[in-house]
Amino acid sequence: MSQQPNSMPSTPRLRGACLCGAVHYEVSCEIVSASHCHCSMCRKFHGAAFATYGNVPRQHFRYVKGQDAVRDFESSPGVKRSFCANCGASLTWSDDRYANEIAFALGTLETPVSQLPGLRHIYVASKAPWYEITDSLPRFDKDN
Repeated sequence: MSQQPNSMPSTPRLRGACLCGAVHYEVSCEIVSASHCHCSMCRKFHGAAFATYGNVPRQHFRYVKGQDAVRDFESSPGVKRSFCANCGASLTWSDDRYANEIAFALGTLETPVSQLPGLRHIYVASKAPWYEITDSLPRFDKDN
């Protein structure tokens, strides 16, 4: 997940940070797709009914402050979840099978976003039994 400060291709479009402000990141492109993930690992990692992620090409994401506070946890083989070591805020999700992509927790954005392309619910077969999906977004039992 390390990004060099000069590796970003263009001007940041989105900015985000963890809860305590120790970690800041920038994204230099539009969000490619977004999802509400209901898998048990995302629920536990976020402490919520589901996690909402925006996906972008890895080259367009970089930490601009506090990268030394970012920790990775390998939740399953090849899957890493990053978080702030100071406040515990969830930051990113990545999978070695999709090495050129990174997903970041949309709840950490400081830049307003009005549209989320491809927004969908994934892993709904393992959603929290106490949560009811009431919107009309597409639903998938896996990450389709």
